[in-house]
Amino acid sequence: MAEFSEPEIQEANKPRQEDVSYDLDQALSSVVSIRTKIPEDAFTASILGTERAGNGVVIDESGLVLTIGYLVTEADTVWLMGADGRACPGHIVAYDQETGFGLVQALENMGLPALPIGSSGDVGVGESVVVAGYGGREYACKAQIVAKREFAGYWEYVLDEAIFTAPAHPSWGGAALIDSDGRLVGIGSLFVQLPRGEDKPLDGNMVVPIDILVPIMNQLLKFGKVDRPPRPWLGMYTAETEDELVVVGLAEDGPAYDAGVEIGDRVLEVDGAPVISLVDMFRQIWQVGNAGVQVPLTIWREDAAISLDVSSIDRNSLLKKPRLH
Repeated sequence: MAEFSEPEIQEANKPRQEDVSYDLDQALSSVVSIRTKIPEDAFTASILGTERAGNGVVIDESGLVLTIGYLVTEADTVWLMGADGRACPGHIVAYDQETGFGLVQALENMGLPALPIGSSGDVGVGESVVVAGYGGREYACKAQIVAKREFAGYWEYVLDEAIFTAPAHPSWGGAALIDSDGRLVGIGSLFVQLPRGEDKPLDGNMVVPIDILVPIMNQLLKFGKVDRPPRPWLGMYTAETEDELVVVGLAEDGPAYDAGVEIGDRVLEVDGAPVISLVDMFRQIWQVGNAGVQVPLTIWREDAAISLDVSSIDRNSLLKKPRLH
């Protein structure tokens, strides 16, 4: 198993009890280490690796842990570690591709407090927060919410209102975003560089807001998934480059690959409608219909526009399912 990288957080950026109104040590003890192993033949193995490490947050007294989904997607082995250093096996309850959340159940009593769930809608830009990884105060970072806005990821992912914090936490995956009342308001997802005009970009983190978990929580716990029609997935990894949407990667033998899309193509239209941003492109694709629908694309290659029909699929059909215990 790959070693968990040691975060480097400056002493001045570590939270102190006098900085907050809640029991800081208790809140930080709710954050656990998560390590997973993924089969080599798993769909995500070549993209995310077969050994993954990050953080999770205990959210109820039974030992239910909330984390970021990419840490546990297709995993066949999960280990959790609490503040006392004791390891405990875990069972994957669910991972949801649309929100990006994952849920893991500890299979032994870890004796850890649950971090209360707050509301990400109640925290505003400019507010002070704590971004916490596993390991207590040494691995927690005082931060500020610097933006709340739409976010699109090249892997066909959109958040209506992601949370952006700074400074960056060096072990962001699955980290807890804790508000001024000691409540969980988000889960760390990415390292990002935030534009600041002509100044050097600001290093920060993108955090998935907790409010999008609450409406689907019961279904995730009961069924391991959300009862909604699957979105069409093309397996086309696209980036915004100088106001253009450029295909930078393709899932091998995925729908876009099979339809003849090539790396370097520029996406002009989806179903006859021009697309000007990544968010716009994904939403246009999802509006065409559910997974399985033919998605008409207009792309620019070399010096000509080309029309292609991509037969979409349900991305979840490619993923190994959590094993039942």
